[in-house]
Amino acid sequence: MKTILNRLINHEILSKTEAKEVLVNISSGNYNSSQIASFLTVYLMRSITIEELSGFREALLELCIPVDFSAYNTIDLCGTGGDGKDTFNISTLASFIVAGAGIKVAKHGNYGVSSISGSSNVMEQMGVKFTNDIDFLTKSIEETNIAILHAPLFHPAMKNVGPIRKELGVKTFFNMLGPMVNPSFPRNQMVGVFSLELARMYAYLYQNTNTNYSILHGLSGFDEVSLTDDVKIISNSSEIILKPEDFKLPKINLEFIKGGKTVDESAKIFHKVISGNGSSEQNNVVCVNAAIAIQTVEKSTYENALAKAQESLNSGKAFEKLNKLITISKN
Repeated sequence: MKTILNRLINHEILSKTEAKEVLVNISSGNYNSSQIASFLTVYLMRSITIEELSGFREALLELCIPVDFSAYNTIDLCGTGGDGKDTFNISTLASFIVAGAGIKVAKHGNYGVSSISGSSNVMEQMGVKFTNDIDFLTKSIEETNIAILHAPLFHPAMKNVGPIRKELGVKTFFNMLGPMVNPSFPRNQMVGVFSLELARMYAYLYQNTNTNYSILHGLSGFDEVSLTDDVKIISNSSEIILKPEDFKLPKINLEFIKGGKTVDESAKIFHKVISGNGSSEQNNVVCVNAAIAIQTVEKSTYENALAKAQESLNSGKAFEKLNKLITISKN
């Protein structure tokens, strides 16, 4: 690691093979926590290259505990986090709306690192069971259309990194990797990223896979469609910038979609929205993100996808999926 660190400090870059090897060595416990922290810190001070990101991704996917959902046409809705906007758990809520609309969701998530409450924090607070037991996960996706894949249970390679990330408390390249290393290898992916540069890197990497994808970046830094600003959307077939009004919904102010200051507050916001008691701004922002996910899978018009998302939320179908998941988690 000393040689690697010296090279990085001298502004050299790693090849894909070298990057993969470093992550494999981290997972094997070959480096101490100071060395790992230094390695992460280098990438806070300079951009990661496509080759490096690709090598890190390949290592984590090879080392993960895989989940076989090949019988289902699943989608994952996942943001990188790290955008510093402190919005409520939009992509997780949107995941249940998509499930309520009849689409299978393999939701990959983790505890918040640079945010107060990540996807896993809220799911845990709600009483959702975290496991890598395939029987439970299959039952979950068949009965509720959604399976929650809590990242640490599927990525043993991360056990040496998790505590260091938490202590650093800032976004690292693992934020960039999270959405790309879903252990169930979903056929469809809706990914929100915190920078335009990362959106382009994701597009490049996904072009070389069989994944059907939509990559979202709010141009003022959001890793989701926030309805506060213009959004760039890159898919398999197009690259477009849309204004809030293009989504057939009113533009909103950031203050209306802020998250809680604690995990408990975040869970209460989540429950309020999914149970049909959210504000119009909260409802609109989760439905627009769910609509893009539905459109990604079904290749339908945006208008049809939005109508499905709104029906899922307003009819209580999304809430029903959550309650069912909580019930089977207890049994």
